Amino acid sequence: MAIIAVAGRKGGIGKSTIAGNLAGEFAAMGRSVIVLDADPQHSLADWAAQGEGVLSRCVEKVKGGNAETLRAKARTAEQAADIVLIDTPPGMSDTTYQAALVADLVLLPCGPSPLDLFAVKGVLNLALKARAERRSKRPRIRLVPSRVMLNTNLGRGLFSSLEEMGKKVLPAIGQRVVVAEAATSGLTVCEYAPNSVAHVEFEKLAKAVEKIVAR
Repeated sequence: MAIIAVAGRKGGIGKSTIAGNLAGEFAAMGRSVIVLDADPQHSLADWAAQGEGVLSRCVEKVKGGNAETLRAKARTAEQAADIVLIDTPPGMSDTTYQAALVADLVLLPCGPSPLDLFAVKGVLNLALKARAERRSKRPRIRLVPSRVMLNTNLGRGLFSSLEEMGKKVLPAIGQRVVVAEAATSGLTVCEYAPNSVAHVEFEKLAKAVEKIVAR
């Protein structure tokens, strides 16, 4: 059905958190999911190994951060699953570029820090370059406010700052303790805390993403 890359030039913006929890939400919707962990640190694979939830069954490592290997694995996974999620590494533009070349949608998480905003502009340009090479409207590109604390000036200003970049902004993911607790248990928020606000946020994000890739 779709390949979705979650990309960012810097670490700490919630890429792995978003990729993993989207996998949980899509699985709950009845979709088959494969998650490709292309970050050499393999944080998603480590998360999956902590428990016996959805991620333990769908996360695959892309060893060595090799861009060509990633592209081939994504095409193979596309034949086996409804949704393929790619967690790209920070600071490895070639891998991110290869992911954008095969993706139907690129999600760009961005935190409220000015440094996060500077970084997301760089990876946005990379995704636009991939679109130009493909001579296509794909990958579609969406911005995701991530680790947002809405009771701060930075958090409140993030949405308008992202909208100024000219790309649509998807539902925000807040900074919540339960997200870390779920990961420590090897579970997604959907599994660990189905009645939490965090689950509602990830569910909204997954439904928004599903509408985009279903077009």
